[in-house]
Amino acid sequence: MNYIGSKNRLSAWIVEQVKNTVEGPIDDMILCDLFAGTGRVGRSFKPLVKQIIANDVEYYSYVLLQNYIGNHQEIPRKRELIESLQQATPVNGFIAEEYGESGSGNRLFFTQSNAQKIDGMRLQLQQLESQLDASTYFFLLASLLESADKVANTASVYGAFLKKIKKSAAKPLVLEPADFDKTTRQHLVFQEDANVLIKRISGDILYLDPPYNARQYGANYHLLNTIARYDRFEPKGKTGLREYYKSNYCKKSKVAQEFEALIAQANFNYIFLSYNNEGLMPSDQVKEIMQKYGTYRLVAKQYQRFKADKTQNRNHKATATEEYLHILIK
Repeated sequence: MNYIGSKNRLSAWIVEQVKNTVEGPIDDMILCDLFAGTGRVGRSFKPLVKQIIANDVEYYSYVLLQNYIGNHQEIPRKRELIESLQQATPVNGFIAEEYGESGSGNRLFFTQSNAQKIDGMRLQLQQLESQLDASTYFFLLASLLESADKVANTASVYGAFLKKIKKSAAKPLVLEPADFDKTTRQHLVFQEDANVLIKRISGDILYLDPPYNARQYGANYHLLNTIARYDRFEPKGKTGLREYYKSNYCKKSKVAQEFEALIAQANFNYIFLSYNNEGLMPSDQVKEIMQKYGTYRLVAKQYQRFKADKTQNRNHKATATEEYLHILIK
C-alpha cells in the first residue's frame, strides 16, 4: 500500500539498529509498534520476537494490523474465499455513488466499475461476517483494502483525486490475498490513542513512528476508513471527507508535551523513535526530552523518498530525506 511515512524501505535498517542496541537475543522479547500504520515495522519483527503489540487509532490500520500482525495461523480455504468474494455481483452502492467516476458525488476516486466492485464485495463480506471467525474476516477485509488501494485514482493519499483516470486506476480491480507471516505465537492488536494505551502495556522494545507533520492521517486516508467501516454518512466537501480523529502529534503547539508524556509513562527498556528532518519537533527538542529518562543516542540514514509530482501526469520524483532514529535506554 502507498502510505505516507511507510518504513518499507527502512525496515531492515531499523531491525539492524534494534539488534545492535538491545542486550541479548530479541527472540524472547516483546516489541510494541505503537503508531503502526500499515504494520510494516511490526511485520518485520513478527518472526523475530516473542510477541508483537501493534496499535493504531485509525480503523483501516486496525483492520490491516489484525490481519498482518494478529493473524498468525493459516486461513482455511483462503484461496476459495478470495475467489468467491472476487465473484461478488457489482453493486451501485455508497462507494459508487459518492466516490465513483459517474456517481452523484462527482468524485473521481475510482472508475465506476471498480467502485461498484468494491460495493459488491464489501456488501457480500458484510453479509458473511456472522459466519466467519475474526481471523478470516480481517484477512478478507484487509485483502479488499489493499486491492482497492491499487486501483485508486490518487497520488498515494485520499486527500484529493486526480482530474483524469490514471493508467493503474483504469485497470479492473482484482482481489489479491493479503498474505501474512505465520508464527507459533499469538500477538496483540489495539485501536486506541497511543498516549492512553501506553499506560496499560509493557514490554522490552517500544518502537514509535508518530505523525511528524500537520497532515492528519484520518483525512489523508478517509476513504479506506469508509470502505473498512462501510457505514453511511453525509460526505463533506469536494473529497467526501468523514469525521476523523485529530492527533496532537500533528499540532505544533501540542506535540512536544504529548510526546514527553508518552516517554515518561512508557514501561519499556528500549525506546526507538523514527522521525525525519521535516518533523514538527526539531532533533534537539527530541533529544532534550528523551535524555531526561535515560541514556540517549541518535543514528541517521539518508534515503530517497518518492513524492507525487504536482504536474498533470503525476510522475513520482525522488527527494532526499534524512531519517532519524532516536534511541533511549531507560
